[in-house]
Amino acid sequence: METDIRDYLEKISFGDMQIHHHVAVIPLFAGNGNGPDYLTMKEAMDGGFLTVSELSEGGHVPELKVINRADWPVLLLDGEELAGAKQNRVLNTTILLREHSETVIPVSCTEQGRWSYRSSHFEESGYIMSAHARRVKNESVSRSAKNKRGYDSDQGAVWEQIHAQSVAAKVHSPTVAMRDIHEAKKEDLDAYLEHFTLVQEQKGLLVMINGEVAGLDVLSNLSAFRILFPKLINSYVMDAILSAPVSGKEPSRERASLFLQNILQCEEHKYDSVGYGSDYRYEGKKIVGSALVHENTVIHMAFFQITETEKAGRMSPVSDRRAYRTNQ
Repeated sequence: METDIRDYLEKISFGDMQIHHHVAVIPLFAGNGNGPDYLTMKEAMDGGFLTVSELSEGGHVPELKVINRADWPVLLLDGEELAGAKQNRVLNTTILLREHSETVIPVSCTEQGRWSYRSSHFEESGYIMSAHARRVKNESVSRSAKNKRGYDSDQGAVWEQIHAQSVAAKVHSPTVAMRDIHEAKKEDLDAYLEHFTLVQEQKGLLVMINGEVAGLDVLSNLSAFRILFPKLINSYVMDAILSAPVSGKEPSRERASLFLQNILQCEEHKYDSVGYGSDYRYEGKKIVGSALVHENTVIHMAFFQITETEKAGRMSPVSDRRAYRTNQ
């Protein structure tokens, strides 16, 4: 494993566990400094520095055009959703956009039933794709990168995930839009968010659902993490509210520590990022993940656990839908 990433993982420390119902959140602290300065997507859009549009008038589902007019790089986080234009999309990988740049970014559609202009440009939807859906998407993106096809995703698998969630949430969306599911569940998401508190110096979080590690996200910049914290919490909580609580297994710091140790055993592949830095991809026996590294700093890393059920044959999207139904 890349030395900078291994050192980073080994220096991560835990805060006090916060628990609400069948979700546990452990704050993560990393001692490698903030690294290079950058804006989040929200900051850049609110400041009028960032414009995201279709690649052309006709549009192209797996790609969008981004213009960054800021004097700073802008961080686009894996799974962050953009709403508008011809259909809503999510980022396929984390990208640190260069300042004063125009970039074509890889995305996946999260609104299967629309292909017509709603607006000329995109806005930040306020949501990140659920952690489980991010994991499924990231597996296909890693396969694409390994096969030298860039950061493409399995679009069909993404749509299957969204459909499965709409069935589980009992939400009818006219365009099968991920955003509609999150909006319908906003009250439930907000109720969970009230119980998870951002703590001083926190740069990341590790989330456990029903006593099992779901995954973790860590950023280099304290202010960026503060802005993205609610969206990241909701990304994991969405999976929790669509699955039934299971009694018998309590969350533990030991299980969280083992997850970090298992990351160190993952197979690693390195690729050029779309923006600044290098994009690292990881796969282990029950783990998939990625990390963006720039100027010897881990800008963002995300790792997700694969359950025993999924590992036994890498559960198909249709099987995912059946699993969600079982929990209703």
